[in-house]
Amino acid sequence: QVQLVESGGGLVQAGGSLRLSCAASGRTLSSYVLGWFRQAPGKEREFVAYIRWSGGSTGYADSVKGRFTISRDNVKNTLYLQMNNLKPEDTAVYYCADRLRGPGVGVSDFATYDYWGQGTQVTVSS
Repeated sequence: QVQLVESGGGLVQAGGSLRLSCAASGRTLSSYVLGWFRQAPGKEREFVAYIRWSGGSTGYADSVKGRFTISRDNVKNTLYLQMNNLKPEDTAVYYCADRLRGPGVGVSDFATYDYWGQGTQVTVSS
């Protein structure tokens, strides 16, 4: 059983930065892809970024490309999301998720991920 625990959310002004962390435990060696998603009030959960646990290939949503960086520490079993130049529209609950299959078709579809953290709130003020 994979367990994911996010941290690092908070309130920040527009243009500021935050770094989210996601501590992973359980069958992490079986995990192929870890991803970040976000959900704003009244909106669907949307893809932010993914990283392949082995090899480190990454992918990003167009809305965050160039501002956010996903990374992982294989020794600490921790996933990160460095968020720079934050905008009010980045305000959402951010979730990390584990996908027990490789990248490819559906990697940006939340329905293809198998395990989820509880989420951490990010609020960006204008």
